[in-house]
Amino acid sequence: MSNHRGLRMAEAIREVVSEAILFAVSDPRVRGVTILHVELSNDLHSASIIFSVMGSDQEKSQAVRGLTSATGFLQSLVAARLQTRFTPVLQFKRDDGISKSVEMSRLIDETIAKDRLERSAEIEAEKADKATRDQDETISD
Repeated sequence: MSNHRGLRMAEAIREVVSEAILFAVSDPRVRGVTILHVELSNDLHSASIIFSVMGSDQEKSQAVRGLTSATGFLQSLVAARLQTRFTPVLQFKRDDGISKSVEMSRLIDETIAKDRLERSAEIEAEKADKATRDQDETISD
């Protein structure tokens, strides 16, 4: 089997599952789930669906449970779309990369703001010190 076929199947699975989560799955636990990509096994019998979900740890674990609960429904939609002899068995894997990058960005922003605050305090201290020296010089003259 060609790699091109696997890529087409992975993309079709991603499209079907993404659309189903948006429009067909009524489970409120899977709201806010974003399908990032699909990894197919070499024999095309299993598909790992990599997804991301924003929210608290509780919301993330609920999303995993909701997707696990909807697996049979999603599997049937994929089977209808692919119309192949074997439909890949769907497995869901959460990707925390986006959450981690958002957290890193927040930490960087906090550090930059702290550095700016410290720098402005240093500048104010230098201005006050210079003003004191200028006053001392005018008094001594």
